[in-house]
Amino acid sequence: MTVRGIGIDVCDVDRFRASLERTPALRDKVFTQAESTRDGVLRPIHSLAARFAAKEALAKALGAPAGLEWHDCEVVTEPSGQPRFELRGTVAARAAELGVNSVHLSLTHDAGVSQAMVVLEG
Repeated sequence: MTVRGIGIDVCDVDRFRASLERTPALRDKVFTQAESTRDGVLRPIHSLAARFAAKEALAKALGAPAGLEWHDCEVVTEPSGQPRFELRGTVAARAAELGVNSVHLSLTHDAGVSQAMVVLEG
């Protein structure tokens, strides 16, 4: 396996909360329904901020090309609690173009900051 890309992003939780309050449509633009909620309840803001950071980190790992659609990468949680991406459409096409066959994702949040790291292998 060869590393095809690495991306990292940090998101200030309070700043992200303010963005969602200022622009309520942003939630639906960036997140799928499954990302926004868990068991029918809205996810906590630090969880949404981590998912936003994950999408940004993935875009960076893919070289940040124009035209990637937010909903074409979805952060899902395994029963074990481990996060992973489901890729489709524009994001899956870019990953295939780079020869990516494995995507690693790590999320964390503490002290008002959410962070994500992505490693692409191929």
